[in-house]
Amino acid sequence: MTSVPDNFNPAPEMLRGKTVLVTGATGGYGKAISLALAGHGATVVLLAKNLRLVEGLYDEIEAAGFPVPAIYPMNLEGATAQDYAELAHNIESRLGGLDGLIHCAASLGRPTVFAQSDVDTWYKVQQVNLNAPYLLTRACLPLLEKSAQASLIFMIDDKSGAYWDAYQVSKAGLVAMAGLLAREYEGSNLRVNCVNPGKTRTALQLAAFPAADGNDELPAPEDRLRSFLYLLSDHSVENGEVFT
Repeated sequence: MTSVPDNFNPAPEMLRGKTVLVTGATGGYGKAISLALAGHGATVVLLAKNLRLVEGLYDEIEAAGFPVPAIYPMNLEGATAQDYAELAHNIESRLGGLDGLIHCAASLGRPTVFAQSDVDTWYKVQQVNLNAPYLLTRACLPLLEKSAQASLIFMIDDKSGAYWDAYQVSKAGLVAMAGLLAREYEGSNLRVNCVNPGKTRTALQLAAFPAADGNDELPAPEDRLRSFLYLLSDHSVENGEVFT
């Protein structure tokens, strides 16, 4: 695990001029990250499936006086390669390029004994957690390659042991994908890293551990944003690392 340097101090306009795409933008981490990026000057592309929620987040960012974001409603469960190609085309034509991509969207599925796992749930979880990041990253790589300094971030989880079924497998796949890309883009303008923020008070955490003691005492996503801000900034030079 890698930590953000102690001397990193995110300046208010640190991300001014950068365009960053955030998936799962209305979720616990997605919303917190989107607000933080916009607050530091970035133009954020808000990708989420619930139009009402994403419009609410758009209004919140605009009311705060931050750079006006872009909305892109999309349900990752059913999105195709063509949908992602159109997304990348629209970002380039309307916003001029892309400097960062953060994969926050995630589906927990229904953790269970492997032999009793549900096939439909398995496919849906893999589609959201692994196939969608693959297809979206692949579509956006040409834009990221044109950026002076681009950052690709995969949000991962360390669920291990038994019974996590499709969720555990999909998250392990993300780690492998990030490592592959980091090696392929070593020495280029594109940095590829993972962030594992640990247990946080999110809907996914509460769904995974509904009766766990101390859920109310867990940190909020807003308390775990330092790594994301650092990796999107021009201060970061790391590649192929897992940040906490």
